[in-house]
Amino acid sequence: MGVASAVMVALGYPGEISGDKTVRMVFWVLSMLPFLFVVYSLVLGLGESSKNQPECVKGLVNAARYLTVVSWLTYPGVYLIKGVGPADSPLTTTLEQIGYSIADVVAKAVFGVLIWAIAQGKSDAEAKERLLA
Repeated sequence: MGVASAVMVALGYPGEISGDKTVRMVFWVLSMLPFLFVVYSLVLGLGESSKNQPECVKGLVNAARYLTVVSWLTYPGVYLIKGVGPADSPLTTTLEQIGYSIADVVAKAVFGVLIWAIAQGKSDAEAKERLLA
């Protein structure tokens, strides 16, 4: 998935810096191929992982699964902002930056707190298990 993510970024970047809407859309479509692979793999992987988790964190792992999908699907939408509006407009650039900032907070900060809660729940479950043994 790391390679697919790198390919996704490499394919998206030429469109991101282009002022030509056609070029932007071509690279958006190309970058969506590895993007969809990564999202699909994350959804499947987290789904499989939730089956093997202690009961106390299964809900959190499923929440992480849905948060992953929602946050990752935000990025292609934000990328399209300059494809819909004028690419060199200050308003379009501002909306794009706000969109990426919101996506980053959800994808990183909120997801990080969720991962911490999963780790804490698993640690608590293991400690309880050791006490009972």
